[in-house]
Amino acid sequence: MLGIGLVNMLVALDQTVVSTALPSIVSELRGFEYYAWIANAYLLASIVTVPVFGRLGDLFGRKPFVVAAVLIFTVASILCGFAHSMLFLVIARALQGIGGGMMVGTAFASIPDLFPDPRTRVRWQVVMAAAYGIGTAAGPSLGGFLTEHYGWRSTFLVNLPVGLASLFCIVRFLPAVRHVPHAPVRLDILGAALITLALGGLQLCVERFPETGPSAGNLVLLAGVLVCCCALLACERRAAHPMIPLDLFGDRDLRRLFALSLASGFIMFSLLFFTPLLLQGGFGLSPQLAGLLATPLAAFIAVGSIINSRIVVHLARPVTTLLAGFALMLYAAIGVMATQSYTPHWFLVSAVMAAGVGLGFTLNNLNIFAQEIAGRARFGIATALMQSSRMVGGMLGTTLIGTLVAHSYAAGVAQRLSRVTETPLPAAIAARFHDPQLLVDPESQREVLAALQPLHVNGRELLAASRDVLVGAVHMGMLLTAVTALAAVLIAGRLLHIRLHARKQDDASL
Repeated sequence: MLGIGLVNMLVALDQTVVSTALPSIVSELRGFEYYAWIANAYLLASIVTVPVFGRLGDLFGRKPFVVAAVLIFTVASILCGFAHSMLFLVIARALQGIGGGMMVGTAFASIPDLFPDPRTRVRWQVVMAAAYGIGTAAGPSLGGFLTEHYGWRSTFLVNLPVGLASLFCIVRFLPAVRHVPHAPVRLDILGAALITLALGGLQLCVERFPETGPSAGNLVLLAGVLVCCCALLACERRAAHPMIPLDLFGDRDLRRLFALSLASGFIMFSLLFFTPLLLQGGFGLSPQLAGLLATPLAAFIAVGSIINSRIVVHLARPVTTLLAGFALMLYAAIGVMATQSYTPHWFLVSAVMAAGVGLGFTLNNLNIFAQEIAGRARFGIATALMQSSRMVGGMLGTTLIGTLVAHSYAAGVAQRLSRVTETPLPAAIAARFHDPQLLVDPESQREVLAALQPLHVNGRELLAASRDVLVGAVHMGMLLTAVTALAAVLIAGRLLHIRLHARKQDDASL
């Protein structure tokens, strides 16, 4: 469990540490056209590998894939640290994403192999939540410290000691378990290829849509995704060992759990991305204070997981924890939506703390409940599909809300500025105000204020008006998040009774 917990910390650290170093990376390597692909290459590679290796772990045992995943991720981190160009870094990040996807698809499903009794498994999931919480909470500040004192390359090389420690624990202690009989397995290569094309196309479509909208290219890409999904359904019906057993979706509760996992990713990433934007861009708080106020969201995931492990095993209806978790997330979204510049800081902190506790109640339980329904022979694919659903939910959340915030801000800022100043602003300066980036970049603000001074225009008043527009735009995004949380509460309330049956260790497959 220590090795698997370190794997989880690797994933969490990489998602947060690297983001802090991006400006320094671009400054040294140039190639700004590849800026977004430093993150996108990792996401694209990881999201397409999670379900494939989750199923391969079911068929061939998980230990070899977990070992390979840690090796690939660690070697790719070293390559990132020694990158000499942006293109090389993007390729190394894609390789790192393959390792990360393999880890998510196989390491999480190894926990039921260690603890067949789901009630014991719930208690040990605290290790995973604590590792993820530590990695997420410490990542931004650690990334800033390493970048400032040791350069951006150290943000990738920090994965080396964590990866080696994880590799030692996994090679030495993780048992080699295989639940499928040792008989010839006919690989569903076509199914794996269609999964890759469908998820990869969806990722590209989601990434491109905020910039280009419903363009012909995006519509063709979306049509291609739909064709791949239809072909995948036909392929999996005929395959002897399908990558995605379709009978999993015959269970109503499992379908609802997948929907709840999608909603949890939507809510979590929406709050993680847009709460700091509200604080820093909307209210003008310093990055340090904004980060401090938002940190409890990640830190309290571990707190919620600890509380959950103490109560869920004693509940007659364990799915009640999901209902409570999404209700807390609903409160958090409403709390962020109600926060204004004059709102006491403790109110916002209580909201993000509630979100963290709610995620602690839901993330682990969703995996455990899905594993209970799917059965031991399908632990891997059930867990992988839950993780994939959460990742897709996160993509949809950040894209939909990001698009909503951007369009709402662009539509409102011109009208608001025209009310504040009687004379039209020069086109170059007006364009700066139409970009929300101005509100989080102190240097750009100083340049705009200096340019407005000869025009005898009150620049600070214009900035304040723009901040008001951004606050309203983010609040609209949080309304969509609250609606998603409310829908999740209603779905969780319809879950049937899922019991955590006690099980003994089965050593026959070791």
